[in-house]
Order: sequence, then structure tokens, then C-alpha cells
Amino acid sequence: MVKGIEDKPVTEWLSVRVEDLHAPLTFDLITGGHSNLTYKVTDQDGRRWVLRRPPLGHVLSGAHDMVREHRLLSSLSQSAVPVPPVVGLCTDTSVNGADFYVTEFVDGYVLRDGASASEVATEKRGHLGRQLIAALAAVHSVDLEKTGLADLGKREDYVARQLRTWLRQFNAMTARDLPIIEQVHDALAANIPQQHEATLIHGDFRLDNCLVTGDGEVASVLDWEISTLGDPLADLGILLAYWSEPNDKFLPLGDAATISDGFLSRSELIDAYRELTGRDTSYMNFFFAFASWRLACILEGVHARYVGGANVEIPEEVEIFPDSVVHLAERAAATLDL
Repeated sequence: MVKGIEDKPVTEWLSVRVEDLHAPLTFDLITGGHSNLTYKVTDQDGRRWVLRRPPLGHVLSGAHDMVREHRLLSSLSQSAVPVPPVVGLCTDTSVNGADFYVTEFVDGYVLRDGASASEVATEKRGHLGRQLIAALAAVHSVDLEKTGLADLGKREDYVARQLRTWLRQFNAMTARDLPIIEQVHDALAANIPQQHEATLIHGDFRLDNCLVTGDGEVASVLDWEISTLGDPLADLGILLAYWSEPNDKFLPLGDAATISDGFLSRSELIDAYRELTGRDTSYMNFFFAFASWRLACILEGVHARYVGGANVEIPEEVEIFPDSVVHLAERAAATLDL
């Protein structure tokens, strides 16, 4: 029996939605941790699906909303954004103890570190960077009215609201005295660029939240749980904050695929986004600093849950997170010339 899966009721639920389902099913955990749990589901004919459900342990209020994530995937199915086709959503917690949804299985690689980077040939990695930017631009060009996502969230003051939220989360989780977090927060809050538009934003767009092919194409964009409406440049900033370069003094998440030969630099990603969308990227230093600070707050929370013995799988690199938090805050401060 696989933790987080009730085999019999889940099989019965899926058999109603998939024609000629050949049980028994096999469930394999693909990813776990502080994000939603993702399982590969395989029937006796070798057909595959993906099941997503919340973590088994304590979750933050408002996080890990399966209904919301299912809504996004369903709404984007006819858009230019590559997403996996949806099979169904279950909100009857008697089936599996929590809401879950199932999608078709999409073949592709997740590039998290140097070893997995080898799945894409060096000469294809620049193309992959441009395809990532194309996928992000597609997210930001979604017709909100046509997809029914116009009411997904508040449109105005996205960065200001994010600053308040993540500072509150940081202070609720940390046991450390880190005045630089408040200092960077205050500098960011005092210098927010004017928000000129509100688009769909992914909220966690990064290389390892995409499935990619060996030819450097983006097969699918995953992990839509914190998507909302807001400033698209903040979304680009998030990609940059996670995107490590070979000359970076530290790797906040440990080994990174993007330090391997052939990947674009952060400045090249910005150039590609500006050329593709026509948006003004003059303030990307601000958005890079904001996203770096935000990531520092996120990692502090992950580490606090690890220390507190939360009943979830935690990334192996979690022990470096206390240092990563400081480095990220310092990077944000340096970018802002504090």
C-alpha cells in the first residue's frame, strides 16, 4: 500500500472516468515534500495517469487547493499554455482522505540538478531557455475572460500583497533573529514599480516545475497551486530567482541544472522575454530582488517544518536552507544597493 493512496476506492473512482481501465492499478510516488504529492498511476495495460493530492502533514491555510488547481488546468486546456489534459476531480474525502485530481500522463524530464540536465543535450539548452520564456509568455497572454479566470484573484497591488503575506509567514515560522529580512522588505515596499497590467501568473514558474523533452521543448507546465492574477514581471522575477548561474557564489537549492554548460544566463532570459512580449523590463532588478527575498521566506518555512518534525517528505538539501535564506536576503539587498 502506498502512503497517501487508498487503492480500492481510488480505483473505483477512476474506473468510472476511464474507459476499459484494467485493474489492479500501481501507484508510484513521483514527487513529495512541502508541495502537493504527485503519483504515477499505471494500469495492467501500461496506460498511465498522474494523481495529485495535498501533503499528508500540516499544510498552511489556503495552500494545496486541489479544486483551484484543477480549475486552472481545465481552463487552460484550450490555451497556448502546455498543460496536461484533465481526467477528473474528486472532492469526496471518503475516497482518499483529501481532495485529489487526475490528469493524463505527459512524457518528459524534470531537470533539477546537474545529473538530470544531461537529459537535454548541451546544444539544445539555449533553445530550452527560450522555450521556457515562450511558455511563460503564453501564461501571461491568457485571455482571462475566455478561460473564465477573470475572478481568480485580485488584480491590483500584487507585489505589495505578496510582501505582506510572506513577511507574515516568515515571522510565524522562524525562530531566528534576521533583521535583514525586515530591511529588505521595507526597501522593496518603498520602491514597488507601478503595476501596468494584471495577467494570469503562475506564481512558481521555474525549470523544475516544467516537463521538458530531450530536444529542449516544454511538454507541460506543472504545479499551478499558487497561481493568481498579478504583475507578469514578478513571475519572470521568480524564474530568475531560481535560475542559478555558474559564477553564482552560492546555490540556494543545492546543485542546479542551470549551471551546466549551454543554459542561458539570467540576462539572456530577460532579453528573450522582452523581445517576445514587448514588455518593459527596466525594473527587473527590483523583481529579481523581490523574488529572491520571497524565496528566502519560503525556505525558512520549509526548514522550520523540517526542524519541527512535520510529517512530510522534505528536500534532501534542507540542511543548507538556513544559509540559503541569509544568502538570498543578502543577494536581494545587494541588488537593491542596500
